[in-house]
Amino acid sequence: MLAKLTSKNQLTLPKAIVNAVEKTDYFDVAEVDGCIVLTPVRLSRADAVRTKLAALGIVEEDVADAVAWARRK
Repeated sequence: MLAKLTSKNQLTLPKAIVNAVEKTDYFDVAEVDGCIVLTPVRLSRADAVRTKLAALGIVEEDVADAVAWARRK
């Protein structure tokens, strides 16, 4: 099967290939011996939250402080 790489570096995977793997929106992409290898990845919502918190520079202590503040009467 062929897949065409567009001028914007987009690649459409053949439907038969997509149907052959577990449903996913994300793939880990690697180069192995000159070949492009796509591995389906399932991100949990918790992973997405952790990634967003890290991007914002929020650490575990900040979360604990916020919970303590919210529980004050």
